[in-house]
Amino acid sequence: MTMKTILGLMASLALCACSVMPASGGNASGGESAVAAAEKLRVAMVDPDQAVLTSLVADDLSYGHSSGRIDTKTSFIGDLMAGNSDFVSIDISDQTVKVVQDITLIRHTLVAKTNDRGAAGNVKLHVLQVWQRQGGAWKLVARQAVRPPA
Repeated sequence: MTMKTILGLMASLALCACSVMPASGGNASGGESAVAAAEKLRVAMVDPDQAVLTSLVADDLSYGHSSGRIDTKTSFIGDLMAGNSDFVSIDISDQTVKVVQDITLIRHTLVAKTNDRGAAGNVKLHVLQVWQRQGGAWKLVARQAVRPPA
């Protein structure tokens, strides 16, 4: 899947006139909800587990950072496992969820303490995650972060 296709999908879904559901909502029929998968991802980003990360992330992941850098599944998981991207804590707030068939859009504010390559830091981001049901499981196919306005 090309970046153009992913961005087109994200734009189309963002324009969809779907109702916004509270964070506890989601489409849980047939298995785990995308919200539960997103929470598992949050936990796995703080305490990296390669098997868990691999099970939650789509093979064709497009993971956009607020700096403009784009990660693939391999680079995203590799940076977490190597400590290049090291989250000490991640707190999520202001979460909204939209479910459209087998796609779930999750928006939230992320506040984190980091220790990337041994350098302590703090970050606050607005994040959009795009989850897709693949083979009965929710997989992160795209994520884009932006810094909130000053």
